[in-house]
Amino acid sequence: MAYTLLLPLSRPPLSAPPLRRLSVPNSLPLFSVPKTLVLNPRSRVPRMLSPPRAFSFQELAGLQNSLLDLLRASPPTWKSAIASNLLIFLVGSPILVSGLSTSGIGAAFLLGALTWRAFGWPGFLLVAAYFVVGTVATKLKITQKEALGVAEKRRGRRGPGSVIGSSAAGCVCAFLSICGIGGRSFAGLWQLGFVASFCTKLSDTVSSEIGKAYGKTAYLVTTFKVVPRGTEGAVSVEGTIAGFLASILLASIGYFLREIDVPQAAICVLASQIANFGESLIGAALQDKEGFRWLNNDAVNVINISIGSILAVLMQQFMLQS
Repeated sequence: MAYTLLLPLSRPPLSAPPLRRLSVPNSLPLFSVPKTLVLNPRSRVPRMLSPPRAFSFQELAGLQNSLLDLLRASPPTWKSAIASNLLIFLVGSPILVSGLSTSGIGAAFLLGALTWRAFGWPGFLLVAAYFVVGTVATKLKITQKEALGVAEKRRGRRGPGSVIGSSAAGCVCAFLSICGIGGRSFAGLWQLGFVASFCTKLSDTVSSEIGKAYGKTAYLVTTFKVVPRGTEGAVSVEGTIAGFLASILLASIGYFLREIDVPQAAICVLASQIANFGESLIGAALQDKEGFRWLNNDAVNVINISIGSILAVLMQQFMLQS
């Protein structure tokens, strides 16, 4: 019986059903499309746009020459000032973003256009040098300054108030130069006042930022009492020396750009140091005091650079008369 169970079962072979051939009438097509759905390729398919025409070498050269002529316009025009600023701001946007907020960049663009219109590319380069040096000084040890609570807001990115407060006196000198106030005899004075205002502000910025970063001891300028770094009206030896060197640096740049001569460079340095001492006195005696809450840093900056600019003009006039 076990043997019979092991025998394979015999099954009848499976046979596939016979294939039947389907016949399709010749009169009925396999695919019939209504005539109303047939698209007209000429009317429905859009034309291919022609490729843009490439500029020839002569046209590119002519465009470049026109741009260079606009940038080198002498005397500078508003058109050349705006075009130059657009080009420079686009190229230097990474540097601008690191030191200015969005609204601060807008204010700086207006300052740059006004400076170019009044004093051409040398005046613009002077302001650019001031911005680069000031930004580097502000960024030094920024984390340590933030921990002490003495760092600039937005990690040193300055807003429109700071831009205006730092350039108010320079803008006034630029407007006076553009309007031709005082004629040709006063044109050099407005240019000197412009350079002196930025020498004053750079000296103030560098002395403050270096003092907060590297100053060992800060003294209140009115009493010489030791106070914490970053106190309004406080000075340090390290910051004072750094600010003095910064004013020499920017005055030297103004000399090499032929904005001022050597005696005028010395005037800018001297006026900046006197103005910065006056700014420290104002900060120590009046700032954050009752009745002077309006006297914030931007207002003090305007007073500071105005003193430096006016002092430089008066010194130059005194030298000319004597």
